[in-house]
Amino acid sequence: MSHYFYSMISFDDTEIAFKYKSTRDLKRAYTMFKLVGKSWLVRFGKWMTPIAFKLRLPIQGIIRATIFRQFCGGESIDECDDTIKTLYDYRVGTILDYSVEGMSIESDFDGTCDEIVGTIKKAKNNHPAIPFAVFKVTGISRHGLLEKLNDEAAEITAEERQEFAAVLQRVDRICAYAYEADTPVFIDAEESWIQNTIDRLAETMMVKYNKKRAIVYNTFQMYRHDRLDYMRKKLDEAQREGFKIGAKVVRGAYMEKERERAAEMDYPSPIQPDKITCDQDFDASLELLIENLDHCAFCCGTHNEESNILLTELMEKHHIDQRDERIYFAQLLGMSDNISFNLSHENYQVAKYVPYGPVKDVMPYLLRRATENTSVGGQTGRELQLISNEWRRRKGKANKN
Repeated sequence: MSHYFYSMISFDDTEIAFKYKSTRDLKRAYTMFKLVGKSWLVRFGKWMTPIAFKLRLPIQGIIRATIFRQFCGGESIDECDDTIKTLYDYRVGTILDYSVEGMSIESDFDGTCDEIVGTIKKAKNNHPAIPFAVFKVTGISRHGLLEKLNDEAAEITAEERQEFAAVLQRVDRICAYAYEADTPVFIDAEESWIQNTIDRLAETMMVKYNKKRAIVYNTFQMYRHDRLDYMRKKLDEAQREGFKIGAKVVRGAYMEKERERAAEMDYPSPIQPDKITCDQDFDASLELLIENLDHCAFCCGTHNEESNILLTELMEKHHIDQRDERIYFAQLLGMSDNISFNLSHENYQVAKYVPYGPVKDVMPYLLRRATENTSVGGQTGRELQLISNEWRRRKGKANKN
């Protein structure tokens, strides 16, 4: 069945955006965004939370009932079941993201690898409610090793070679399982000083597993000024060598850290000079991927309304079915419901990133989300405005009745 009936999409329809939320949930979300909108409070939280955990203060319950509930699905894979079901009732998929960071020993890396394979098993048994799996290479490898290997010319010891062989084995185990389960897997992008290593791993896996369709996806952070050229190069390579590119396209998550490090170490910053050039490259990448859709599949991961609208227009221009599984839209759980649910309502393929893991272990992720909401221009204000609009709409409807 074809879905070639495009309509002008509106991201202002709050009834569709928040249909899945009770008025109580709506009030909780409002309070949450009000709090993360206060940069002094977020800064205090970043400083205070690790201390509170060290002193064993009883803060876990408070975190779980507030920021964790807003942005996470649960502490384990199975605890995410309610979130998976709620989202899929509105035809929004789930991407289970094991958001535990900062591990440093081999047994932890093996444990994380097992956990990621567990998310693929869950996806296989819950298709199409869970359309993708995802992992960070730093979840299964020591950061320092990835950094040393970032320069291909670096001399590495026999021990480091052995250590990297174990990393490669973990990556291959995840991708092989994804291939067997027919469940695409995203390899997340990270800082530029380890990204070359991650790119090489992703490229190796794409050549191996993406012959028939895109199973392994690399992530392209378009706030880097070199990524559009890199994407062009990879698409040419895929065409020549007969495999598909899997691309998750994002703006990026490490901008301030990248700029600071470049200034400190006196090398040219890899970051775009301004937001306009970043937006231009992001939108250009969508056009490039659409024009090469026979050789790729991609996920547009953004909370930017203009870029999401642009992609719907490009799909219409190129007569691409809204339900084409080679094109997905994705946003984070707890954010931009106006985009996710309105796209889904118009028959586009949409998924939410659903982070999970023990409360204490996902705190670095949660604090990054809170910081992002205070630094992304207008994000918190937009969320508060939409929630307020829906609140008023519900009140007005109740008064009429």
